[in-house]
Amino acid sequence: MLRGIDVSAYQPSAYDTDGLSFVFIKASEGRSYVNPRLTAQTKHGRDAGLVVGYYHFLWPGNITAQAEYFVSKAPEKAGEILAVDWETTGEGTHASNADKDRFIRKVKELRPRNRVVLYTNRNFWLNIDTTSYAGDGLWIADYVTAGKPRIKATWRFHQYTDEPLDKDVANFASKAALREWATVD
Repeated sequence: MLRGIDVSAYQPSAYDTDGLSFVFIKASEGRSYVNPRLTAQTKHGRDAGLVVGYYHFLWPGNITAQAEYFVSKAPEKAGEILAVDWETTGEGTHASNADKDRFIRKVKELRPRNRVVLYTNRNFWLNIDTTSYAGDGLWIADYVTAGKPRIKATWRFHQYTDEPLDKDVANFASKAALREWATVD
């Protein structure tokens, strides 16, 4: 299991990379928010030799516009991973299952040289998702033992805690294997 974290504007630009193989950085949300630390957090992860990914917090509606917004804000580099964060918004709403699927497909169309994965929590995966479509892989949040999410589906990444920050593991034998998977030919 490879260790990683995910960061947003709540974490410093120079986060601790010791022992990590990857980082996911919040890039955008909806059609108006961009993480003000995106550039610095990206540089820090790349400089540390991590496999870098970016995520977009999905809101209901304007799915094509959100996908276009995300790819316009997330740095474009082959071998870096894109993710959609599909969960309940601060307003208590969420994008529909069909919207989630459409967003992933649109991002894959706009960025064919990047893997696109779905981040969601166990409740959404088991009770709201109806298609099990996760693009190129599932990144599941379930706060249990690292690498042992309580789902039957195949997963690539597992967020297992948010204390003191979001910590993840990746189901790859090595960082080289993760980097090879992330590189789309």
